[in-house]
Amino acid sequence: MTSTTTCTTTAQYPIATSFNAASSAAEVMAGIDLTGHLVIVTGGHSGLGLITTRHMAAAGARVIVAARDAGRARTALAGIPGPGHVEVREMDLIDPASVEAFSRSVVEDGQAVALLVNCAGVMASPLMRDIDGHEGQFATNHLGHYRLTCGIWPALAAAGNARVISVSSRGHQIAGIDFEDIDFQRCPYDKWVAYGQSKTANALFALALDGRGRKHGVRGFSLHPGQILTDLSRHLSPDEIAAFGVLDEQGNQRLDPAAGLKTPEQGAATVLWCATSRALDGKGGVYCEDCNIAGPNDPRTGRAGVASRAVDPQLAERLWTLSEQWTGLTVTA
Repeated sequence: MTSTTTCTTTAQYPIATSFNAASSAAEVMAGIDLTGHLVIVTGGHSGLGLITTRHMAAAGARVIVAARDAGRARTALAGIPGPGHVEVREMDLIDPASVEAFSRSVVEDGQAVALLVNCAGVMASPLMRDIDGHEGQFATNHLGHYRLTCGIWPALAAAGNARVISVSSRGHQIAGIDFEDIDFQRCPYDKWVAYGQSKTANALFALALDGRGRKHGVRGFSLHPGQILTDLSRHLSPDEIAAFGVLDEQGNQRLDPAAGLKTPEQGAATVLWCATSRALDGKGGVYCEDCNIAGPNDPRTGRAGVASRAVDPQLAERLWTLSEQWTGLTVTA
């Protein structure tokens, strides 16, 4: 398999939008009609994924939630109002066979996929590896979603106007991709470096995918939702959580959307904005935050914006080529 060098045609700078850091999911989705559209949300039964699923269904979409624990997901999703429809299918992102089976079931359904929201993930987990020996955070957060996107590619291309949304984070500023030792075979495992590497991969994946997909009407976006306390923090100790400055003196979550400290509804707003905003029509390959395209990060002034390594076309192509080699999968360019 070979890759074709591509690059984004969308400027990585903010655009005019009526939304901001404090905007809620409900505000972003007001007036959006997804009747007749098929949406897939990985991890759509908890945290930001659950809010995303709820609003997609309320807008009339048929939503398939991909979940490792299907029983738990069905319990969490019980009672979500329509007019759309929500169903759960089992998929474990770290298991290639599970991703392949899920993807095959979607393609065999015969319905085009208008939106794929790659929301599931792990953060700062103990060292784990997939069946091929790849480090677990990279295998789950990137390779699993890479396999899924490639696996359902015929259904995405059939939509003629589809978007693939990859939930990254400001964690990408922790680390770039160490192409010489992605799997920590040489260096000691560092859970935060591994997490940062996987979040950089999410952004680079969106960029490379967009270059291949735009002539098929498939556009890719990545985003930072905000610093939000969800089940994603399950591997962190209370002291680690406190060190992020997200809690007040009473132990409650501090809220300051401008600083990235958001409610889950505010965090899901950027996910939904990337998925549905008409302001992004004809655009793609960009990293977003606060319901807008993010500008370049300036470390001297804070963590807002995107690090250059996460939107580098050459690095995106290098990652795509490696992902092809490791999975044996690609999309029709």
